[in-house]
Amino acid sequence: MARQLDGIGNRFGSGAYDERRAAPEAYEALFARLGPAELVAERERLDRRIAADGVSFGAAPFVVDPVPRIIPATEWDPLVAGLEQRIRALNAFVADAYGERRAVGAGVVPGRLLETADWYERSLAGSVDRPVVAAVAGPDLVRGPGGGFRVLEDNMRAPSGLAYLLAARSALAPLAESCGLEPRPLEPAVAALGAALRGADPSGSGRPRIVLVNDGPGAGAAFEHRLLARLIGMEVAATADLRRRGDRLLLGDEPVDVLYRRVDDERLETGDGRPTELGELIARPLRAGGLACVNPPGTGIADDKGVHVYTEAMIRFYLGEEPLIPSVPGWDLGDPAQLEAALPRLSELVIKPRSEFGGRGVTIGPLAGAAELAEAAAAVRADPGSWVAQEPVELSVHPTVAGTGLAPRHVDLRPFVVTAGDRVSVAAGGLSRFAPGAGEMVVNSRLGGGAKDTWIL
Repeated sequence: MARQLDGIGNRFGSGAYDERRAAPEAYEALFARLGPAELVAERERLDRRIAADGVSFGAAPFVVDPVPRIIPATEWDPLVAGLEQRIRALNAFVADAYGERRAVGAGVVPGRLLETADWYERSLAGSVDRPVVAAVAGPDLVRGPGGGFRVLEDNMRAPSGLAYLLAARSALAPLAESCGLEPRPLEPAVAALGAALRGADPSGSGRPRIVLVNDGPGAGAAFEHRLLARLIGMEVAATADLRRRGDRLLLGDEPVDVLYRRVDDERLETGDGRPTELGELIARPLRAGGLACVNPPGTGIADDKGVHVYTEAMIRFYLGEEPLIPSVPGWDLGDPAQLEAALPRLSELVIKPRSEFGGRGVTIGPLAGAAELAEAAAAVRADPGSWVAQEPVELSVHPTVAGTGLAPRHVDLRPFVVTAGDRVSVAAGGLSRFAPGAGEMVVNSRLGGGAKDTWIL
């Protein structure tokens, strides 16, 4: 197996960071157990196990690679501190954006970003007594050629993946045991989410009725919704199953105390001020104080890619600390000086629309043809405030089963951060997502990639 891995190491010679460098002894133990025949058998076993457990993402199967990603505790623990710091600052910004706007007044964040953001919920402006907070965040981290982690996106609205991480861990448990490796457990993350949901209870009864609202049985992450509901003790309902009576939200004939929002409808109002279906149901109960919403409408302002440019400045402003995990460098193209600096370099940068997600509308300058690049440049010049630019990052690579052997695939890392009151906690690991093909940089699950369990040792 060592000879096979040496060959893969040569194919990694693009300059990307080889993830095996992070924990060479642990990977040696892993690959001593996984020879070529075992890799294929393990992949087939995983496929059967995942199918039997009913794990899917929308209509597509959930693909788990049998080769986990390993991060040593000496590297992980500083990452945890950086993630906790970042989410504290972002939640302070979200609350401030709907409250006093101190960061805008101090010149830390341009006010125009709030006024032009698609996900800024104007009806919540002035919410000082009930600050808007994202209880669940799923930042996307990437590791560049030098081996350091950076934050690519923050995902503060309603990130998915925690239950898929649990499914991957359960499926790979026999492999960890056979290798004599003991990854840090994931159960504390589920307990933290449960505590955040119960702690949001506006009645303070200690036994709130918690409902996860989604888009119905066809929701892309329906498997996750069902599993989390079972583990935490909450119900699952579609928006259409809910109704409002006066100041209370009802499911059936009984009131709901806490709503965990996992729907695509993320607004209380449309752009012209009319209430959405969700807004009709929850705006009045929220204002009356009889309903709490976890990851409520309004948290999306922290996902605006223009806001991401200023996150390091937010950490300094709100916390008085230096950022522990840097952001991928970016440009807010709505700022004339930043636009002037970025325009001559568009062919070297990644160009993104501020409000899109999942890779939609993105132009990777170094990989774009002349026509695609010209189209992106024209769009930026026509409406610069709707675009950002980022430095490209060559994602790290990890051995991944392809056919009957191993091949390098680019990976990112989605950890899960839960805020419950003043306590911020991070799941021990995260979902490492890999790109479907050789050399591909897009790791979004909807586009054909897969996932790896992430072991903290």
